This record gives sequence, structure tokens and C-alpha cells, in this order.
Amino acid sequence: MRTSTTSAPVSKSVRLWLLAGVVMVFFQVVIGGVTRLTDSGLSITEWAVIQGTLPPLNEAEWQVAFDKYKVAAKKQFETLHADMALRDFKFIFFWEYAHRLWARMMGFVFLFPFLWFLVKKQMPGWLLRRLGVVIGLAMLAAVFGWIMVASGLNNDNRTWVSAYKLVTHLGIATVLFAYLFWTWRRAAQPIATDGHLTTLRRLGWWTAGVLFVQIAFGGLMAGMRAGLIHPHFPVFVEWGRFWQVLTAGSVGTEQMLDYEPQQSIKAVVQLLHRGMAWVLTAMVVFLFLEIRKQTTSARLRFGGNFMLGMLGVQFLLGILTIINCIGRVPLAWGAIHQAGALVLLAAVLHVNFQFLKK
Repeated sequence: MRTSTTSAPVSKSVRLWLLAGVVMVFFQVVIGGVTRLTDSGLSITEWAVIQGTLPPLNEAEWQVAFDKYKVAAKKQFETLHADMALRDFKFIFFWEYAHRLWARMMGFVFLFPFLWFLVKKQMPGWLLRRLGVVIGLAMLAAVFGWIMVASGLNNDNRTWVSAYKLVTHLGIATVLFAYLFWTWRRAAQPIATDGHLTTLRRLGWWTAGVLFVQIAFGGLMAGMRAGLIHPHFPVFVEWGRFWQVLTAGSVGTEQMLDYEPQQSIKAVVQLLHRGMAWVLTAMVVFLFLEIRKQTTSARLRFGGNFMLGMLGVQFLLGILTIINCIGRVPLAWGAIHQAGALVLLAAVLHVNFQFLKK
């Protein structure tokens, strides 16, 4: 993404189409987060790209789907949902179905306008090359999404999908969002405004890198339910108990792979996520202050202000999420916190875009 912004012009209709793609990917990631937090990911036990477009249409079909879930996700069903009625199963089915249906909709929204713009010769070469990468990332995310779901099916040792495969799936989706956002940004603004600020360019990319790692840690937090270990803020509240959990067991390869019963692994993940939040905060604030010292464009000033404001909102959302992790991760706060991470990433990328050389 660290390339020159000098590009062939792109029509307004193409720019709007790219922006629609960014918005759709954003909501796909958020819906994926809701699917995870509602334990819905294992409710559909097959990967049927075409046949899976329609949900069960009658009570008999619903019962078949429910019976498949009871068998394929036996560990989750017996541990968490042993008293689940068919009505409750329909609720978790809805979120996984919505996640998959939204992915199919993205395919249609991408394909038909793409062919139209291609026929009308409104797609410059640089954009076609980048869209090829977008297609590859989208396909990779879809395939790894099923690999993630399969990790929780017919597995007597796992109540949920693998947290590590979940993070990989989230990471691919986050890269897709960032790459498509950058592509839209390049189409909407062919020439960067502040390429002379070479000293800030490296700091900007380090900040983006730390944010990506923080998003990955957030995925581990959700995948391991690590927030339940210590639902307090700041970290020193009940620090003695947290320290006991942190040092209660070994942190080896075996424990990391079989993390569900390992409280210490989850404590380490939470500590990493909290610690990285402070590192990211320091880097964003420092970058903002450095931008303020320079003579900059209105685009960069807006980006810096929005980045700092979004950081504050995201930090607050993180606190609200963690302190409400009583018994289970709060659905609303968790989903909004994940959405906030993508908005913050977009703000950081907007700032970095202005630093590009012409």
C-alpha cells in the first residue's frame, strides 16, 4: 500500500461502487463478530455455496438442521445449549446465515458493476490489478471462514471454533477491508497532500502495524472468552486474583493448543490486549502531536483529529466491554468495539495516505 498516489482518474460511479464495497466489508466483519459472540458459528454444519442460499423453509427442515447441529457441534450443544429449544436454535442459525448471505451479496454487488465498468472501459489498469488482489483476499477469507467453522465441528475437546483460526479469518478480513479502503482512497484522491512529511511516514505505518496486532489480540480475546478472567478496569483492581490466575499454570505449546481449560493462557491474552492498548494510545497521541507541529493540509488535519477522537471512543468502548464481561461477553459492547477498531484503522490509513510521495 506504500505506493505513489499518481493514478489514472476514476469516474464518480466507480468511486461510489468502491466505497459501497468498503462499507459492505465493514458490516461483514461486524456481523462476523456478532456471530461469534452469540455462539452462532457452528449452527450451520455444511458449506453449501449454492444450496445454502436458502434457509430451512418449514418445520421439518428446521428440525433436520437442528439435529445436524446436535451431532456435529455435540460438545457445544451439550455444554452450553443442552436445554435449547428449536426457537432458540433459529436465533443462532439466523446470525450465521446472515453472515454467509451478506458474503454472497457482496459477491453480487462486486461482480455485476465490475463487468459493466469493464465493458464501458471505466477501469484503469492500476485499479484492475488491485481489484484482482481484492478478489483473492475475499476468496481466501471465505475458504478460511469454513476452515474456522470446521475446527469446532465433530471435535469433542472444543466448545467453540479454534481461536487461532478465528484470528486468522479476522486478520484476512481486516487486510481485505484495509486494502479495499486504500484502493477507494486512491481512486477518490489521486494525489496525496502531505508527501513532504517524510519523518512522519514511518511513524504512521508503525502505528498502523501496532493497530493491526491489537485487532488480532482482540480476536483472541473474543475467541478465548478471555475477558471473563478479569472483568475490571483499571488492571490493578483485584490485581492479586488476576496475578494468581496468570501464574496458576504453565504457558507451553500444549497449553496454548488446548486453551479452553487453561485460565493462565486467557490471562496472558488479556494482559497483552490491555498492554497493547496503552502502546497504541501513546503512538496515536504522539503522531497527532507531531502532525499538529507541522504545516499540513486540511485533509491531514481532519484525519489527525478524527484519528485521535476515534482512539478515545475506542478506548472507552474497550473499557465498557471488559467491565461488562460478567458471565459472558456483552454482545452490544463487543460488536461496537470491533466496529470501532475498523473505523480507527480507516482513520489511521487516511492519515498515512496523505504522507505518500507523489
